[in-house]
Amino acid sequence: MKDQSPSDLIYDWNEIKKKGPLTTKTIEFDDETLRDGIQSPSVADPTIEDKLEILHLQAKLGITTSDIGLPGAGPRAFEDVLRLAREIADQKLPIQANCAGRTMVQDIRPMVEVSQKAGLPIEVYCFIGSSPIRQYAESWDLDHILKTSEEAISFAVKEGMDVAYVTEDTTRSRPDHLDRLFRHAIGLGVKRLVVCDTVGHSTPDGIFNLLGWVRNLIDGSGQDVKIDWHGHNDRGLGVTNVLHAIEAGADRVHGTCLGIGERVGNAAIDQVLMNLKLLGAIDNDLTHLVKYCETVSRACHWPIPKNYPLAGEDAFRTATGVHAAAIVKAYDRNDRELADRVYSGVPAGLFGKRQVIEIGPMSGMSNVRFWLKQHHIDVSDDVKQAILQRAKTSNRTLLEGEIYEVIEAAPAGPA
Repeated sequence: MKDQSPSDLIYDWNEIKKKGPLTTKTIEFDDETLRDGIQSPSVADPTIEDKLEILHLQAKLGITTSDIGLPGAGPRAFEDVLRLAREIADQKLPIQANCAGRTMVQDIRPMVEVSQKAGLPIEVYCFIGSSPIRQYAESWDLDHILKTSEEAISFAVKEGMDVAYVTEDTTRSRPDHLDRLFRHAIGLGVKRLVVCDTVGHSTPDGIFNLLGWVRNLIDGSGQDVKIDWHGHNDRGLGVTNVLHAIEAGADRVHGTCLGIGERVGNAAIDQVLMNLKLLGAIDNDLTHLVKYCETVSRACHWPIPKNYPLAGEDAFRTATGVHAAAIVKAYDRNDRELADRVYSGVPAGLFGKRQVIEIGPMSGMSNVRFWLKQHHIDVSDDVKQAILQRAKTSNRTLLEGEIYEVIEAAPAGPA
């Protein structure tokens, strides 16, 4: 947009009656890919080499803390967690480590061992279900939850660990139960309360109601305790709910790369980062974000859907004539920023990607000309028309080889 600013060419309804910035806090991120993410029944547990690469990419993206696993899950899990912790310590990576476990001493003891062996502080995220439906299914009562929570938290605090108290299914829990659980945990010395939308139940209204209530409880305690938001995507609101949680006062938000996780997965942290960058709420360097998605996809054997935001193959790819014509006209002006924005709400170049124009049954001649120009091929108008005709008789976008077949079949061949 060399001659015009985005504000001149894009009328932004998002800014009308806007109450103010999303938050005035520094937003913290907990990446759960290597713990909650790989609990999905459809992903592979990455090799330690892949986990190390993922960890380094998280650090480059400005992720605050990474859940590096469940060391109490077994020997391999313990060794992987220890190796990742040592990598953070030895390489002085700008990222904190945390581990998750049940509110049981047997789950927390391995975290203490990892911390001591690696010489690295590790936050303990200890979790237990708190909703009435979970209590009923488990045959628990509130006294049982309080007792097991106290045993686990007290053990971790005595060992010098910072503790985050995680009430699973917080968003379906009764306020009188949460009041007792949270006040008890604060009294035991926890540093964080983790509000969990474990089954993706929440709507934005519920988030504001619940987080406002939790903030008032903390303020009344007089203690410096932070709030985390951990959300799942069962209703398709995972990313949206993270943004609302930030606006509602969450200090740290959780997510997984590509949204992998149990059932339909967690909030996609890559999409959260992308949106916060576009909103101007963070200034993290996200040039490695697409690589991060591709690395997790490969390591977890989880294919990225073609229409996935930013990292998907089709994110900046079109074969529609009207769309392509507008993009081509922008390129003809030698204005890549205009080309990135005229038919996209996400500027491809900001994240290291580019617009791609293909040729298909909905294409026009501008698609053909642009494709040939991009591939440095000069052919006659008759050949261009032949390519377009081939596309018009197809039921899908032409493959590169099919376009070359038309070119090679021309009497003069390609120039």
